Amino acid sequence: MTTYALTDSWTMTRRELAHWARQPAQMAVGLVFPVMLLLMFGYLIGGGRGVGGAYLDYLVPGMLALTMAFGLEGTMLAVTTDLNKGVIDRFRSMPMANGAVLVGRSIADMLQSALALLIMIAVALALGWRAHGGAAAFVGAIGLLLLFRFAMLWIGIHLALVAGKPEMVQAVQILVWPVGFLSNAIASPESMPGWLGTVVEWNPMSHTATAVRDLFGGPGGEAGHVWPAVGWSLALLAVFFPLAVRRFAGLSK
Repeated sequence: MTTYALTDSWTMTRRELAHWARQPAQMAVGLVFPVMLLLMFGYLIGGGRGVGGAYLDYLVPGMLALTMAFGLEGTMLAVTTDLNKGVIDRFRSMPMANGAVLVGRSIADMLQSALALLIMIAVALALGWRAHGGAAAFVGAIGLLLLFRFAMLWIGIHLALVAGKPEMVQAVQILVWPVGFLSNAIASPESMPGWLGTVVEWNPMSHTATAVRDLFGGPGGEAGHVWPAVGWSLALLAVFFPLAVRRFAGLSK
């Protein structure tokens, strides 16, 4: 049964990858957008209030975490478009593992997310950013970022299934922006009003950004945030993965 589900999920993944080849512009925009944000916050807008050390060293890990939170609309639009065109109904009529369509879509998204991380890191290195935590810590930081993306992705898939229509995705996607910007991704909580700083520190994304900064050996990093960051991502997955699969399974009932 496990092999059957994995085979079906990989078939759906290849379907999503084929869409990339037919729509390269859409994928390119998704990869370039976070780079533009990095350049904008790093050089055009500036910042760094409350940050001890080079702001670029503080900003890059935060932007990497922000990149993992944003860009969900592509997956959400793909899910809702398939729903409204009857594609998912056709898949459900086939002898296919329940949820393989969603898992395939999530794998394709994770591949794109990994590519986005590589591009962002390459641009950051070109700008002069360096990681100082060692190879193992670097790999751990990347793994933590991808885990956070995976959790955010299943929130997006669930919300897409709830929204049901592509035109509703934009309204739902707006909900992601407060999660991203009410965090310590681009500014230190110490530079904010007390109540706002408290909200920011409780944001799961802030735990991820702080843990990544610690693993990279940059300013703003604090020891002890790795496991809370992992715990938040796993908790979100434990809630939204079964919700999405259950919602998908009940579409035809």
